[in-house]
Amino acid sequence: MSRIAVFIICILCFDQVVLAQNKTNLLTENISIDVDFNKQKGPLKPIWAYFGYDEPNYTYMKDGKKLLTEISKLSKVPVNVRAHSLLVTGDGVAALKWGSTNAYTEDEKGNPIYNWTIIDKIFDTYIERGMRPIAQIGFMPQALSTNPEPYKHHWDPNTKYDEIFTGWAYPPRDYVKFANLVFEWVKHSVARYGKSEVETWHWELWNEPDSPYWKGTTEEYIKLYDYTADAVKRALPTAKVGGPETTGPGSKNAALFLRTFLTHIVSGKNYVTGKVGTPLDFISFHAKGQPNLVNGMVQMNMGKQLRDIDKGFEIVASYPTLKNLPIIIGESDPEGCAACSEDFNPQNAYRNGTMYSSYTAASYARKSDLAESRGVNLLGAVTWAFEFEDQAWFRGFRDLATNGVDKPVLNVFRMFGMMEGNRVVINQNLGYNFKNIRDSSVRGEKHDINAFAAKEDRSATVMVWNYHDNNDLTVADAAVAVNMSGLPNGKVLLRHYRIDRQHSNSYEAWKKMGSPKNPDKEQIALLEKAGQLELLSSPEWILVKNGRINLKMDLPAQGVSFYQLTW
Repeated sequence: MSRIAVFIICILCFDQVVLAQNKTNLLTENISIDVDFNKQKGPLKPIWAYFGYDEPNYTYMKDGKKLLTEISKLSKVPVNVRAHSLLVTGDGVAALKWGSTNAYTEDEKGNPIYNWTIIDKIFDTYIERGMRPIAQIGFMPQALSTNPEPYKHHWDPNTKYDEIFTGWAYPPRDYVKFANLVFEWVKHSVARYGKSEVETWHWELWNEPDSPYWKGTTEEYIKLYDYTADAVKRALPTAKVGGPETTGPGSKNAALFLRTFLTHIVSGKNYVTGKVGTPLDFISFHAKGQPNLVNGMVQMNMGKQLRDIDKGFEIVASYPTLKNLPIIIGESDPEGCAACSEDFNPQNAYRNGTMYSSYTAASYARKSDLAESRGVNLLGAVTWAFEFEDQAWFRGFRDLATNGVDKPVLNVFRMFGMMEGNRVVINQNLGYNFKNIRDSSVRGEKHDINAFAAKEDRSATVMVWNYHDNNDLTVADAAVAVNMSGLPNGKVLLRHYRIDRQHSNSYEAWKKMGSPKNPDKEQIALLEKAGQLELLSSPEWILVKNGRINLKMDLPAQGVSFYQLTW
């Protein structure tokens, strides 16, 4: 062999050694997470068990029913569902950002005609699966709108978003007629489903009334709320009614609207009774992140979403008589438009893969932290994602499934669904917590590698994620040690689930198939299997000594692991 050849081989060998050393250094970085199951923080609230979507008519379509069945089976607790357009006039044919039920029309003399057929079809689908509606009272029926034409829009993701706001977004021409519609709806629901069932629902007025979703003034919304709350309580005094479902309180306009509404609730003159105060059983507002493209790469902004949430909590906490009311974050997502697909909005490219799932794991844990910090009562956070019937495979909508095949993000909710009991204390040696993510998001060199854990009498669970705002999947896996204490001595059964590029990931499976536009039956069956939550390894019995076990793993960027221990 010539000296030149030997020299080249040596250089190549040296390069491989350096690369291996660099990767080893990354893999063996001392990332340690301590979970003490003896240190419990109170009952774990299933704030994740809330989902919503724009298009109510998808509810009873083939893939809609399939997905709702899967969502309903995620956990022991009932799942709550929120949908728009339940009072919109139309033929019940679904379209993007559109839905209708034709619940209210009028005859030639202006007499009301109530038709509950489609609403019943929607709510029957929920109730049959043990789910609970968040019954959104809106939007305005055409016959009651102060500006009824044009009414139906024909929007698609390549269209300006403002084109969706038509006659359904306006105040009523007759507040009494609108109140009677609400009264009849609640009364009908009690007759159909029973008083004890409807008492578990949440009735709310409208969606984002501080935005173009409401073409009236703030005071007109407050007036409509008074009429609505009165009608709900007349039909069922024990019903839960709330609002106002504003946009993120991080903006000045949304914060002002929320404060104005809550001040009216506490000390304003009621438009119906003439007395001070209005019924309010829960408070709702929205919170969104804001992804962008940076040098061609998707960069998330979890901090913006957490700031929205924190500001909303701060506002609620400033009202002593309202501070303990349940809060529902009515839409809580990485950004604002579920139907704005990736093909026209490239910043939404995070939605099909593991970035959406790791973001969801990391953000839901911090929502609970923020509520605890502000001393408020967070009941739930609605993931505004469902499915879009008969669309292109993996088109890049913010959805939980595509053509009946589950996406990776749905498996995070399957993980949450296995968590019960009391939340426990987590300690780790990295710099991220809810405060610095709220203030600065996750933009540093280090990833947010952290955990969320719970314990009940005969089981314990730990969710661990490796998240960063930058969707760079080329970085080396993180070597993570999870040290658990406070477990019973003896053998425990360990199951280790994983979401990453190789596990619980129908999107990667679809790409390996060549991204078929029309998968055949055999391919669909494989995709459906790939969309389910997958074990990283076979279940195994682990011996616990002195209440402790130490588990080690390599966790890829944007990956999520889930340990379930039973005994």
